[in-house]
Amino acid sequence: MALRQCAIYGKGGIGKSTTTQNLVSALAEAGKKVMIVGCDPKADSTRLILHSKAQDTIMQMAADAGSVEDLELEDVLKTGYRDIKCVESGGPEPGVGCAGRGVITAINFLEEEGAYEDDLDFVFYDVLGDVVCGGFAMPIRENKAQEIYIVVSGEMMAMYAANNIAKGIVKYASSGGVRLAGLICNSRKTDREDELIEALAARLGTQMIHFVPRDNVVQRAEIRRMTVIEYDPSHGQADEYRALANKVIDNELFVVPTPLTMDELEDLLMEFGILDEEDESIVGKTAAEEGIAATA
Repeated sequence: MALRQCAIYGKGGIGKSTTTQNLVSALAEAGKKVMIVGCDPKADSTRLILHSKAQDTIMQMAADAGSVEDLELEDVLKTGYRDIKCVESGGPEPGVGCAGRGVITAINFLEEEGAYEDDLDFVFYDVLGDVVCGGFAMPIRENKAQEIYIVVSGEMMAMYAANNIAKGIVKYASSGGVRLAGLICNSRKTDREDELIEALAARLGTQMIHFVPRDNVVQRAEIRRMTVIEYDPSHGQADEYRALANKVIDNELFVVPTPLTMDELEDLLMEFGILDEEDESIVGKTAAEEGIAATA
């Protein structure tokens, strides 16, 4: 099969790295050859595959060696569970520079060193938070990743982030082949969550490719720096990640999304009871003006 390059985006803290590593483990178990490129300065995109706290990053090793030209591919490319290839781009210390530069440097280095030519089936970019600008948009902007999966939940801010990421995809879709491939619902057990994300997906013109239920086995596996697929392969949650992997393998629905306006998104949230109806009569009024007594 031809190499498929996928990027995973979503609100910070939504579970992108955990979902990506469990998905990739399931793909590897199914016989696919996969590489993860961590695009987050925290360098936590490969820890469950490598059983390590944090992999050495390209940016840190380049700083230690003098320049990225002084690095060899075997220095930065580590192999973990089921021969999954792992790379972390890294970035500068907080507050000292653009972390997006690490993503650009890493991808260019991997291309120049032939990392993409090793009969790979999939490359997954695990991208920091919901940032779709600058270097973090590189997997989209430079026409690297063709398939974008957005990890989302039924929480309001996760849906706002998903909608904003869809706007970013639209911006770059006209100049390249980048497409939205689906929403992955990483459940937070909110009310009617599956229905809500199905509705959001429909409005965006895409699909909820899989609903991943919430289960404590994910945290138990993480404490041991393992994916569920490796830690407890017979657990039902492992089957959920296998189902997601099979849906990704078979996926053919790649679209230019149709993002919602803020009003449309809020209407959708109100329809499902996530957002209360606004009462214009109280907007801008202080507690004193509303006659609400102060409490100690």
